Amino acid sequence: MDSGAEGGQTIGELGEFGLIARLATEIGDNRHVLLGPGDDAAHVSTNDGTFLVSTDLLVEGRHFRRDWSSAHDIGRKAAACNLSDINAMGGVATALTIGFGAPADLPVSWAIEMTRGFEVECAHVGAHIVGGDVTASDKIILAVTAMGDAVRPVRRTGALPGDVVAFAGHLGLAGAGFAALSRGFRSPKAAVDAHRVPHPPYAAGPRAAGAGATSMTDVSDGLVADLGHIAEASGVAINLDSSAFVVPESVAAVSDALGVDALTFMLTGGDDYALVATFSSQADLPSGWTRIGLVSEGDGLTVDGAAYIGPAGHQHFR
Repeated sequence: MDSGAEGGQTIGELGEFGLIARLATEIGDNRHVLLGPGDDAAHVSTNDGTFLVSTDLLVEGRHFRRDWSSAHDIGRKAAACNLSDINAMGGVATALTIGFGAPADLPVSWAIEMTRGFEVECAHVGAHIVGGDVTASDKIILAVTAMGDAVRPVRRTGALPGDVVAFAGHLGLAGAGFAALSRGFRSPKAAVDAHRVPHPPYAAGPRAAGAGATSMTDVSDGLVADLGHIAEASGVAINLDSSAFVVPESVAAVSDALGVDALTFMLTGGDDYALVATFSSQADLPSGWTRIGLVSEGDGLTVDGAAYIGPAGHQHFR
């Protein structure tokens, strides 16, 4: 496409995934690129094996606030969202690098506590920080790259009509926590803590891959949005059964306090980093996975057979 024809279009108009798709047309590949842009992680070969790699960016004021979360919490969250990308491919992270931008007047103790929190989270999968870079910035920026291994990387493209949809982990807690904090509340504790430090189901990714999951992704922007990526990538329709969801007590409490349907948090709340996957209807779901829907021929995502008309989930630039 002629870049001149795009001169008047903004990133906000194009959107996060439109921008990624457009930039991907400018990127080449070679024999080492087994899987490029479009999934939770890329799959790259080396002379003595293969590895998964993924990068995430966290910006102060958009992904975290220092008046809501401690440095230790922020370090754990930065690690969790990157470890989750490797988990979502059915793999286990082994090493991470950090690009750290910070104001010159930030106390050294903050950076130390952030790093300690990062390492605490990495210990859940046996990974460690292996390098990175530091630069001056007007606000704190964390650019993290995670690398890992998978026996069988699971993509977003493999869902088939007749498959069942299932999730592992938590849904709605972090979204409810964010809603509570945004209105000046510091409770319920389970929801607020989930926003500050998510708890991805690290064992569930490799377990799903071993059980033959046909597609998988993590829930970072909301279940409807992220399952929509699987439906689009696989060329199928997905229907969710709302009766299959058990609303956590703290999500119900926030829902009642704010007058928001609890199901909205379950379907559109991000940052819990649950996993959602599809499995053959003939397969037994692995331990820790709950069935919530079905895959069929067609396109798009529905809830109880109807188009979902609530919030679509988190969208960068919008």
